[in-house]
Amino acid sequence: MHRCLLDVRAASWRSMALAWAFGCTLLSGVAQAAGPWVPARDSEVVEVLRERSLTAQEKAWRALRAQARAQPGDVTLAVAVASQAIQWSRQDGDPRWLGQAQAALGHWWTQATPPPEVRLLRATVLQSTHDFDAALRDLRALAQLPATALLPAQRAQAWLTLASVLQVTARYDEAQRACEALAQVPDQVPHPVPSSWLSQACSLELRSHRGEADAAQRGLTQLAQQAPREGSGLVQLIRAELAERLGQPEQAALLYQALLLRQSDAYTEGAYADLLLDQGRAAEVLSLLKGRERNDALLLRLAEAGAAVNDPANAQRVAALRARFAAARERGDSVHRREEARFTLRLLRQPAQALQLAQRNWAVQKEPADARILLEAARAAGVAQPVADMRSFMQRWGWSDRRLEALL
Repeated sequence: MHRCLLDVRAASWRSMALAWAFGCTLLSGVAQAAGPWVPARDSEVVEVLRERSLTAQEKAWRALRAQARAQPGDVTLAVAVASQAIQWSRQDGDPRWLGQAQAALGHWWTQATPPPEVRLLRATVLQSTHDFDAALRDLRALAQLPATALLPAQRAQAWLTLASVLQVTARYDEAQRACEALAQVPDQVPHPVPSSWLSQACSLELRSHRGEADAAQRGLTQLAQQAPREGSGLVQLIRAELAERLGQPEQAALLYQALLLRQSDAYTEGAYADLLLDQGRAAEVLSLLKGRERNDALLLRLAEAGAAVNDPANAQRVAALRARFAAARERGDSVHRREEARFTLRLLRQPAQALQLAQRNWAVQKEPADARILLEAARAAGVAQPVADMRSFMQRWGWSDRRLEALL
């Protein structure tokens, strides 16, 4: 669950992902050395740079950023720069945009009580980089502010992001209270998405993780019929992911395809690519994600697809991933341990190291995709305890996921 008033994912509602999804740390045997990874040959690809001119929007943003840097205490300028950077991070899945957002907010970044609009954006960046505890401190503080301290749309965003972070960390009871609080936020004209509608979407997704998946699916179908245009993508994404968990891949595919026809974003592209990979349609993944190599999570899916069809170009993809993971380790970046674990298990074939990564990831975030890579790695490594622990977790909360049940 990682979303901004209509898409805190990232991520993610995902870390995304919110983030969404989607910088890695590599603990595999291939990259255990303390120094940076060095290509063995001049022909090895380290990074693919974009070869294009700036759009008018990007030129305008750079001019605004320059103005904000010249006036570092101007909240309005800083918020405008950071908000746009966060939006692009969700579209591209490029964590460097989050760095730009943090830099724009640098004047207030370490303040205990920054202006509310800055604090909301700081929480969004922290959530997207998986610093969930720090994000929760900001979001809970925002929730306690008097009504006059935040615009209704900002308060709705705070409650929605809070619910997202609480869900992704499996704090379901508090997440439900956040969803309910969202319904009490007055609608702000001309904001097109009523808070009461967002509250229903929030609660229904939460119910789908708490033993009421079938009822939640029916409720989401009804809610989709009432969706305002700007909110339809949110509920369709929840429906697509739930259909996958309920063993309805055809329905999920239709929903993902409809979403991608409206607007491509890294999170939806990655989710649809995963569905195609599960169905043995690797060639379609290569076509779907062509040109998206800049995004680490999408490059991983391209590499998995390339391995499935013995694509001669796949050695370059794997080399690029190794380089990016090594660079992320140098930065201390551990946002995408789930992707690290996938890379280590499915492409490097090192289940013991993959299990370590998956367990460290599970300690931070607990979504079905996190559970899946943990179970896959545990089975491949021949370690039984994580499987038993996952079975207990799923039984406690009433998770329904055909893919996980097959692994159990």
